[in-house]
Amino acid sequence: MIAVVQRVSRAQVAVDGNVIGSCGKGLMVLLGVAANDDEAEARALCQKLVKLRIFTDENDKMNLSIRDIGGSMLIVSQFTLLADTSHGNRPSFIGAGSPAHAKELYEKFIDMVRAENIPVESGEFGADMEVTIINDGPVTIVMNSADYKK
Repeated sequence: MIAVVQRVSRAQVAVDGNVIGSCGKGLMVLLGVAANDDEAEARALCQKLVKLRIFTDENDKMNLSIRDIGGSMLIVSQFTLLADTSHGNRPSFIGAGSPAHAKELYEKFIDMVRAENIPVESGEFGADMEVTIINDGPVTIVMNSADYKK
C-alpha cells in the first residue's frame, strides 16, 4: 500500500458536488492498494500512521501524533498512486490491486484506523471525486507499507 499523507488544516471530498467526507485539523490520506498487498500490510501502515509525529509541539518541533492533537483523518482511495511511468508516456496501472481486492483492503484500513479511536471520514471507492485540501506547513509524506511490514 502506498499512502500520500498530508498534514491539513481541513480537507473534504465531494462526489457530484455533494460533500461526502471531511476532516478538520488532522491528516488527509490518499491510499493506493497494490495487487500483492494484504491485511498485514494494512495493519502495519495503520500502526505507523497513527503514531507518526508530524504535528508541532509548543516548541514548534514536529513531535506530536494525530492522537496527541485530537485530530481526524480523511482517507480517499487513489489507485493512480500505483502508476508505473517507467516506459513510454502513458502510465500503466498493472501493479494496482483489482477493484474488489483494493476496495476490501481500503475498507479494512479505514476500520483499523477507527479501531485506534481516530475519527475517520472517507471518499467513495471508485467514484470520480473532487478533493479539497488545505495543506498545513506544507507537510506531505509518502509512506509505503512494505517498509513497515513485519
